[in-house]
Amino acid sequence: MVSSRHEAMHRIFRHDPGVFARAFRALDLPFPEPRAVDLLPTDLTEIVPLEHRVDSLLRIDTGEGAYLLLVEAQSQDDPDKPAAWAYYVAHAHSKYRLPVVLLVVCHDKVTALWAARPAPLGLPLWPSLTVQPMVLGPHNVPVVTDSDSAAEDIPLATLSAVAHAKDPRIGDVLKALATALRDVDDEEDRTILAELTELGLGTTAAATTWRQLMTVDLSFFRSETSQRLRAQGVASSILRILERRGITVPEAARDRITACADPAMLDTWLDRAVDAATIDDVFGTES
Repeated sequence: MVSSRHEAMHRIFRHDPGVFARAFRALDLPFPEPRAVDLLPTDLTEIVPLEHRVDSLLRIDTGEGAYLLLVEAQSQDDPDKPAAWAYYVAHAHSKYRLPVVLLVVCHDKVTALWAARPAPLGLPLWPSLTVQPMVLGPHNVPVVTDSDSAAEDIPLATLSAVAHAKDPRIGDVLKALATALRDVDDEEDRTILAELTELGLGTTAAATTWRQLMTVDLSFFRSETSQRLRAQGVASSILRILERRGITVPEAARDRITACADPAMLDTWLDRAVDAATIDDVFGTES
């Protein structure tokens, strides 16, 4: 099931793919800085009736050539995932004829260490393919507790907040990020990062701390731009949940969801989408 927290982890990379290269430089892996980035279709399904959909697929052009960044958010161990990841990597490489980097982002260290283990596919004495993703999680994402450092790279500071939601230092991480965000001139950029932080923190205690910090200066959250972006984000989550659960969404219903500007109604539909059997269950008595 797709969750808001799950969504936030890979949407950070869509917002600023360069954060991937900067995060791994701390591990002495010199990925070149992106010059141009294109968001590619995430549907990797072939003719056979089996759905394969990756969270985010980005084409990154650098001074040293182009490559694909395939981003997956993982919240727990899943023995079926390595085979799916192998499919994603092989199919993306075959389709686009570019090197593929598989990145898995995790909320907790246990899941991150599980995801980082090589997964051989084939016979024990002769594996045909070995999947070994690069992994970002609490074990290797920097803990950014200084506001000046956060201001230098706010997307990385946002990833730090999400990855370390249960770290004892999370209060300092959030304070540093909140301070840095208030100095961002671009209102839309500032709002998106603040929203992604809230989504990424999910239902942790840190989410309450973040909302309390934001009450100090809510001017940009009350703006028309913020309300529009929040509504778009919730509508997108509703549609994605329904899609993942195999529920048919007619065009009229899709338009109704994406056009809705009532936050309370969108939240109600989001809650219903988790258990709905049909699109009518989502709309309920408002149908």
